[in-house]
Amino acid sequence: MATTLQANLRTDLTGSSTRQIRKDGHVPAILYGNKIDSQPVYVESVEFLKTVREVGKNGLFSLNVDGSKHQVMIHDMQIDPLKNEYLHVDFFEVDMKSEIDADVPVRLTGESPGSTEGGVVTHLLYDISVKCLPNDIPEEIELDISELNIGDSIQITDLRDKVSVEITNEDEETVVTVQPPTVIEESEDADESGDAEPEVIGEDDSNKEE
Repeated sequence: MATTLQANLRTDLTGSSTRQIRKDGHVPAILYGNKIDSQPVYVESVEFLKTVREVGKNGLFSLNVDGSKHQVMIHDMQIDPLKNEYLHVDFFEVDMKSEIDADVPVRLTGESPGSTEGGVVTHLLYDISVKCLPNDIPEEIELDISELNIGDSIQITDLRDKVSVEITNEDEETVVTVQPPTVIEESEDADESGDAEPEVIGEDDSNKEE
């Protein structure tokens, strides 16, 4: 495991200290696992971003906490939607010999024939839940939609033989579908009102004067 992220223990857990950590360019975090006690830590924000980009959402890496190394993965991240900054991170120490649950992103590939005919490709399930050993977690699941026509769909049951790990979603869950194009029909009332001739006001009075 080549990727290593440096972390430092947090001893002051007050709100003012946490704000100062962020102000200094660090991200407050927590390290926990089934065989260790929870440890409040913090990491350098730029190095953390580099690690995320390098290993991916479900990647494994080494977290070095004051000289003690832990094999971890990112369990959760809190991000400020306005500033697009990391607010807090959960690092989970994994047991390399025990299966764990993880959510794997789905990436659609190819072009659906149905979409060229006016159909709408609707991606319904962006993540698929799997259970496997930490080293076997796929970075993403590619889904080829190049044979999907209008009305076709791909469900979880269609993927079980194509993915090397156990999928824990229900069989009937739909991952992607190609919906028919939406046709807006004019109502008959609208057609009838559009064909009606306008009424001429005052026509009868002019005839009477004559």
